[in-house]
Amino acid sequence: MYRLFIGNKNYSSWSLRPWVLLRQLGIPFDEQLVPFDEGGSWEKFRQFAPNGLVPCLGDGEVTVWDSLAIVEYIAERYPRVWPESAAARAWARCAAAEMHSGFAALREQCPMNCGVTIELDAMTASLEKDLARIAELWEEGLQRFGGPFLAGETFTAVDAFFAPVALRVQGFRLSLPEAPAAYARRLLDLPALGEWVAEALQEPWRESGHEQELLQSGTLVEDRRIEPA
Repeated sequence: MYRLFIGNKNYSSWSLRPWVLLRQLGIPFDEQLVPFDEGGSWEKFRQFAPNGLVPCLGDGEVTVWDSLAIVEYIAERYPRVWPESAAARAWARCAAAEMHSGFAALREQCPMNCGVTIELDAMTASLEKDLARIAELWEEGLQRFGGPFLAGETFTAVDAFFAPVALRVQGFRLSLPEAPAAYARRLLDLPALGEWVAEALQEPWRESGHEQELLQSGTLVEDRRIEPA
């Protein structure tokens, strides 16, 4: 069975992507949650990941240490990870890769935290540009392949890659056009994503770097997490 090493569910958008894919598709795996250490976790994470980061997948003697590589590795055994249609599959891979490497303003100004609501101080031009491109991508996928998911009728890896964006849309009250906003709500309603969020709210850990990053762009409106340890 796969062993998936992840960080805190409150913080780790990278961990969420392969986790929600595996859970939503019913692919069995053993979750290994390793909380972030105060001030950095590189040495601890190096015990299972050569790059000292999460997520990391273990499969017997095989180690896969990047979220996109993990998805591709799983897809070799489970073809339904990507769309069946060649055209939809190509588009989905491009969109997932764009999410994997881009949208720096969204990542920096709206860091993922499942349990809080933040009121942004201002909508910067760079964040507005990222949101416009995400809306464009989502509308294109939904229109080209018929929805309700980005590449067609079923949830695939491209939806998993944008799951953290749906949480950011909710947590930072980000405005999107009607169709992309409805798609974000659709992701939030997924059983697997609901499970992730419910477990994130019960985490007792806090890491000051992540907490400070959260408040750089706005004001805390609500914190639904349990009291810290």
